[in-house]
Parts: sequence; C-alpha cells; structure tokens
Amino acid sequence: MHHTTSRRLFTLAACTLALGLAHAQAPAARDFPNKPIKVVVPSPAGGPPDLILRAILPSMTATLGQPIVVENRAGAGGMVGTAHVAKLPADGYTWLFTTASHVNIPPFNENVSYDPVKDFTHVTLAAQNFGQALVVHPGVPAKNVPELVAYARKNPGKLTYANAGNGTASHIPAEVMKSMTGTDILSVPYKGIVEATTDLIAGRIDIFFVGTNIALQHVQSGRLRALALTGRKRWKGMPDVPTMDEQGLKGFDKVNWFGLWLPAGAPPEVVQKIQAAVAKAVNESDVRQQFDTLGLEGVAMKPDEFARFVADEQRSAQEIARRINTGAKK
Repeated sequence: MHHTTSRRLFTLAACTLALGLAHAQAPAARDFPNKPIKVVVPSPAGGPPDLILRAILPSMTATLGQPIVVENRAGAGGMVGTAHVAKLPADGYTWLFTTASHVNIPPFNENVSYDPVKDFTHVTLAAQNFGQALVVHPGVPAKNVPELVAYARKNPGKLTYANAGNGTASHIPAEVMKSMTGTDILSVPYKGIVEATTDLIAGRIDIFFVGTNIALQHVQSGRLRALALTGRKRWKGMPDVPTMDEQGLKGFDKVNWFGLWLPAGAPPEVVQKIQAAVAKAVNESDVRQQFDTLGLEGVAMKPDEFARFVADEQRSAQEIARRINTGAKK
C-alpha cells in the first residue's frame, strides 16, 4: 500500500511538473517572436546561402515583425558555425541556415562534435538548385559526358578536378561520376570556389562541378564549356545543357539544397511560425524571380517532411563516403 501511494504521488508530481512546464512554454511560444532573431550562416559572406537569405528575409521580417540579423560564422567547412548553434537554447531566436553540406561534410571528418540529424530541430527545406554544372576548360577534348569519360579512360590520372572541400557540392558529384564510370581523375584541393574557378579558367585544372549561376557567366563568355547538370532536370538558364542522367549516367541526381534548422527541442509552435514565414517568402513573385536568376527553386517543406528528407540525405552521404573511401568515418 505504501509503495502504491508513493508511486501515485510521484506520478502526480511528475504530471504537475510537466503541466507547469507546458504552461510556462506556451505563452513564450505564442508570443514568439518578441525580440530580434539571429540566423547563423556557417560559411563566408557572399555565398549562395547569403544570396538566398537576402531574397527571403525582407518578407520574413515583415511576417514575423522582428529584425533578422545574419551572422557569418565560417570555418572547417561549416562545422564551426553549425556546432555553435547546436549548443544554443532552442527558443527560436537563433537559426542555422546552410547547404546540403550539413549532412555531406560530417561523414568525411573525424572530429565532428554534433549529429546533423539528432542535434537539431528541422524547420524547412527552403530552396534547391538544378544541380551543379559540370564545366571544363576549353582545352579538354570533350563536348559531352560520354566523350569526357572516354578520354579519362584512355588517359588515367591525366585529368584533374577542383575539390573545394570533402563533402562539398564540388567533391561528391565528381567522385560519384568517377565511381559510376570507373575513371581515374585526380582531386586537387582548393580552399574555395573563387580560387578553383580562377585556376580552371587559366587551364591549371580541367574539371569543376560548380553552381549554375557561377558557371553561366563563364560559359557565355567562352572561358569555360558546360557539359552537364547533375540534377534530374534541365535549368532554363542553360536550356541546351543536358543532365548527367540524359547522357548515360542513369539515376545521377546530385543537387545542392538549402535548409533552416534550430537547436534540438524547439517548441513546435515556434517551428511552425518560422516555417510558415519561409513558405510565404519563397512563394512571392519577386523572390521567385531572384531565385530564377540564381538557378534555384523555392521548396518550403513542412518540418516533418524535412526531417525525413535530412535523415535520408544523411544515410546517402554516409554511403557515398564509404564508397569514396577518403578518410570517411567507419
């Protein structure tokens, strides 16, 4: 009898505590936001995440009624800024906005202090591109992917590609192409896209998988040649450039995407408000026009859908890392 009474008292106390916490959190969630918001971008200023935020934040600021300040916290391929956000309070006032590298980079690094799935609240996929553009220096004797593959097979180890970081959108498509075609193309490491593009134009390297908005200007000027896009469908900015899949690499689908996270445990009501503000922004006509120019399309996934998407992408990244076998975690 004594044990039964104790259990009842313990259960009652636990329920009372839970209700108290719920009541304490509910007004805060209902009042969100009542102060400025900070969005951390774990990459240098001026990159694609910044361009996307520049397009959507005016609408989001109007919707949420508070200033939203961008803080670039670059380092270690995005791991520095991401780890910083993972440790912060999950109150909705600090966001993480980054690329597919959120799940692609950790499998290639031993010293990751966070889990990209478990340590974050998944808010929304905001945008994605049509894949990277596979561009080559005009001196490379290939006008399409089959010709590039044939040349690489006849000349193993002669061609080089620019790698702006293991797990990045310049690295993974190149290694997947090599794996699918059995070619030996050397990886040349670079600190960033600008240096890699400069060396490609100068002919110091042969191949680069780069964002379409960057590739377009150099392709139009004749400094580079575009052979393919890595996504499922063509981009209207480069309507004559076929996909990898169209050129025989069936199932090749590697796009770069951009998402929004909060630290793990954020209140659902807060998450819903932020996701709704993103969805409203990416569907506005002026934002769609800006995305068109950048070679992007707005997405605005619901939080549960985004969580499943990120988990799937993490599994895919881990499998690619195992296949590439370049220091991936076992």
